[in-house]
Amino acid sequence: SRPKSRLSWGIELPFDDRYVTYVWFDALLNYVSALVHLGRIELWPAAEHLIGKDILKAHAVFWPTMLMAAGLPLYRRLCVHGHWQMQQGKMSKSIGNVVRPLDMKARYGMDAFRYYLLREMAFGQDADFSEEALVARLNGDLANGLGNLASRVLAMQQRYFGGVVQPLAPEAPDHALRAAFAAAARELDAHIADLAFHRGLEAVWRGLGHANKYVVETAPFTLAKDPGRRPRVGAILHELCEALRTAAQLLAPFLPETGERLAGLLGLPAARLGELDLPWGAAFAAGHRTFPPEPLFPRIEVPAE
Repeated sequence: SRPKSRLSWGIELPFDDRYVTYVWFDALLNYVSALVHLGRIELWPAAEHLIGKDILKAHAVFWPTMLMAAGLPLYRRLCVHGHWQMQQGKMSKSIGNVVRPLDMKARYGMDAFRYYLLREMAFGQDADFSEEALVARLNGDLANGLGNLASRVLAMQQRYFGGVVQPLAPEAPDHALRAAFAAAARELDAHIADLAFHRGLEAVWRGLGHANKYVVETAPFTLAKDPGRRPRVGAILHELCEALRTAAQLLAPFLPETGERLAGLLGLPAARLGELDLPWGAAFAAGHRTFPPEPLFPRIEVPAE
């Protein structure tokens, strides 16, 4: 509410004619009235509100009071995020310390920008935006971690087998790779349920780190020099294609463009990204062919100081 001395319009409070109420009454009611309009009021008890911390009072105090007064059930959960700051201050258009998302998209790509925002902020806390930190994440996590793995695997697929995926023949290191991605999927689900997006991404990158280590330890580029070891090389690369397929599926909600691009390079339809229950080893039928690599995240060259 606001005193009439400060606001010349609004709905007069029935218990105090010196005050009026305005946006925080009708705006809050819209949460329920929209469902009534759609004839889906039964969805209301499952509602979860995702809000910024600056409007916490209206949602945590006024809104439950209104619901109880109306005899309606409360929402299920209130999820409150922090603010992005620059130089230890909240972003403000009046001050001018703002980040223009479309500029960031044009400069670095939407997926890289989205990844930085989700990876760098702990949900519920404030975070400091830094373009230097964004570039570091892009070069380190995206280019070196995910992009380099995809390039190495797809390049070897082309070089040794013309892109044709070879049969699996799992050995101990292969089972360990599968276990690493199974753990990443479980941890991702658990962290997302807690809105800990940054922890979920950490879990996926542990899987990707295991895959990069697996490439070094199994050394398919060395084994390929021996014609007798070509079946093992093909099996290793098949395992790595499954790792990339699984990574694309896990990352699709965070990096949708990259997930689709990676699925395409693996020769898979975009719809395959939603098949989260697809068993390891079932994605690539006999004779399946992958495509030559394309850079997913070109490195950003940082000028030397």
